[in-house]
Amino acid sequence: MAVAGIGVIPFRSVAIAGVGLLGGSLGLAMKQRGAARRVIGIGHRQSSLDKALALGAIDEATLDIREGVAEAELTILATPVGVMADLVKTAKESFPRGAILTDVGSTKAELARTIEELAGDSVHYVGSHPMAGSEKHGVEQADAGLFDNALCFITPTSHTQPNALAVVTEFWQALGAHVRISAPPEHDRLVAQASHLPHVVAAMLVNVTTPDAMACIGKGFRDTTRVASGNPRMWADVCLQNRDRILEALRSFSHEIRTVSDIIDRKAEAELLAWLEAAKAVRDHHVQA
Repeated sequence: MAVAGIGVIPFRSVAIAGVGLLGGSLGLAMKQRGAARRVIGIGHRQSSLDKALALGAIDEATLDIREGVAEAELTILATPVGVMADLVKTAKESFPRGAILTDVGSTKAELARTIEELAGDSVHYVGSHPMAGSEKHGVEQADAGLFDNALCFITPTSHTQPNALAVVTEFWQALGAHVRISAPPEHDRLVAQASHLPHVVAAMLVNVTTPDAMACIGKGFRDTTRVASGNPRMWADVCLQNRDRILEALRSFSHEIRTVSDIIDRKAEAELLAWLEAAKAVRDHHVQA
């Protein structure tokens, strides 16, 4: 089956590998917005696929990725980033020639190199990463409105086919997202600071809080550490794939710790107030309530 002429939404058939929170939300959003006529869910547990079917997030289900992608004009990888390359390797010969492949992974440089090499010329890979999600997981948490007004990175490379880039851009816009085009290394640098570092710091805060102090936590602690409840396997993969950029962000964070520690140690009230006011001004300007 060749699908080289695709480029008009709705797609006839879309496959989603991984029907958890993100994959399930994709299915619900596509069906609600009329972006796909048929959604095929691919998973490794029948129980999860059955839940996705019951919720209406997918129309069909399979445990075999080769079967799942065989007629799909668009395949979306919505699994942890650590298993995406293996899925592409397994399904390589089953993708229809000219089909488009994208993903929702939060790392891109290493992933793009690997998937492009595996996909070859018959499948058009375009990386994407919606900045949407939750510390919760499982298809039962899926939300058709998850991508409304969300930022979605699209990360073309020098090998990206222009029509495929246009199709993936249109797809995310159809789901309500705002698209930002970034090269994979730039994406990884930005999300290391905006997403990966906050997760690591949230885990650090939990790990240094003693049990007796944990019994006293309030809303501030809950808000600050919410993301530490995310899927550990998924985040371990992210940290290792984006290791260099996360280490850079951690070095900057360590420098900031030393700065404020010195200010407090010296009881420099004016400097402390200025430091806090600067942080408040930046957050208030960039983060809407």
